[in-house]
Amino acid sequence: MTARRTRWTRRTDRSLPIRSAAAAVAFAAGATACSAPTGGGGDGGTEAAESVVIGVASEPDTLSPLLGYGKDGNSKIFDGLLARDTDLELKPALAAALPKVTDDGRTYTFTLREGVKFSDGEPLTAGDVVYTYRTVLDEKTNNTARSELDAVENVRARGDGTVVFTLKYPYAPFAARTVLPIVPEHVAGKQDPNTGDFNTEPVGTGPYVLTDWSKGEKLGFRANPHYWGDKPAVKSFTMAVIADDNVRATRLRSGDLDGAVLPPNLAATFEKDDGRRTYRARSYDFRAVTLPSAGQVTGDRAIRRALDAAVDRQAMVDKILDGAGRPAYGPLPVDDPWYERGIERPRDLAAAGRILDEAGWKPGSGGIRARDGQRASFTLYYPSGDKVRQDHALAYASDAKKAGIEVKVEGATWEVIEPRMKTDAVLAGLGSVGDPDFGLYTLLHSTLAGDGFNNMAHYANPAVDEALDAGRRSQDPKVRAAAYREIQKALVADPGYTFLTHIDHLYVLADRWDGLTTQLEPHEHGFASGPWWNIEDWRPKK
Repeated sequence: MTARRTRWTRRTDRSLPIRSAAAAVAFAAGATACSAPTGGGGDGGTEAAESVVIGVASEPDTLSPLLGYGKDGNSKIFDGLLARDTDLELKPALAAALPKVTDDGRTYTFTLREGVKFSDGEPLTAGDVVYTYRTVLDEKTNNTARSELDAVENVRARGDGTVVFTLKYPYAPFAARTVLPIVPEHVAGKQDPNTGDFNTEPVGTGPYVLTDWSKGEKLGFRANPHYWGDKPAVKSFTMAVIADDNVRATRLRSGDLDGAVLPPNLAATFEKDDGRRTYRARSYDFRAVTLPSAGQVTGDRAIRRALDAAVDRQAMVDKILDGAGRPAYGPLPVDDPWYERGIERPRDLAAAGRILDEAGWKPGSGGIRARDGQRASFTLYYPSGDKVRQDHALAYASDAKKAGIEVKVEGATWEVIEPRMKTDAVLAGLGSVGDPDFGLYTLLHSTLAGDGFNNMAHYANPAVDEALDAGRRSQDPKVRAAAYREIQKALVADPGYTFLTHIDHLYVLADRWDGLTTQLEPHEHGFASGPWWNIEDWRPKK
């Protein structure tokens, strides 16, 4: 969610690997145990030296870009026309160069890189690009990210090597949307994009190919022999799916993993371990409580405003994140150039009480307020095994109780949570990088209410809708800045979420490779982000 300056995306301050109080760790190099990759031949020592096993909290529902996988780039199986470097600058990938932009920003022309092949050996053509975008835009395709390509009116091939996009209106960050992975029409085009085997047996142009996928356990990858770039030194890697934070930390300590995503308190336990190193990435990843407009209690604006005033954001950063984050006063972090200065809100229990008094919520039994026989009480769900979300939820409930609002915290699986999102609160994790439109539109626009994880709170504010549309459709930086200022102010007066913290991402890895860096990261991390975002560029330490 950063603004564009002179090139295609604004250069951002990136987080470099750190050796902090919770960090500077680095780990017993050696081969991993029970989850180790098994592909390829050769002797075991060589295989271990060229293999990596990473512990992540979750897995994708699909590996098909047609259904949304990899839409923000960094997929190891696929490439987009463009890619982002460490600093989030756009660079050519499947395209030979950055696009030629004409017609006052309504036409983008890409020339494809020559000699690119898919992992099955078939050549990439402009037809594959056209097929990918047209399928994503097809309303019959179950892709909840379709609105992100709303500006596209048409995409066509000009021969085998040129692709031309025509936009309905000038869309300032369009080039950044072309990190969307490209799929082969000769494979995916023969299947139903919603149910076909391509969802679990993908074919792409990226540096790695999927070798196996044991749902809920692990995904294995090996180097793509047809990759158009340099050959990776990491010949294979495994993403071990371990939902529980504590179990992930235990398996890392036992040597079962080469690295893992960890919350701050668990990353700190590796502080004195030799051979491991901690990487800390700043992010747009926020934690917030959705307050559905259809909820009996959360549907009252006074309740939402009182909760916004009652929450102690700084305490959450200090105690839950061990300082690895920032208070969140909205979806944009405080150091983002689009952030509206002056909306910071320290905890104010007196203000929360006044808001509730004026709305008729009076103190009742057990200190919980009530109005017309309705107790100020609701349930807040968080995904089981996610300690950071659990701790946020419990702290939120504690703060709410001081204002006379009862929040009943429950952990559950997403299968249980999703059907309840329209009426029950959820401890959500969201956030996108690249441009404010990328995260705010899907978070807040009323037309996307309840569309998958889009607009989870079913937020509806006509003025916000209008500002979102203005920010999306204008190329004038002043018009866009005014629109995003209005949105952020509206979320103070009429909150649909209680924004809590923006969290830093912490990773603990074996210190036996060079080339590891971090980017400014979105909410989605583990597979796409993390120090392994460029694992194909790693080289063994000498």
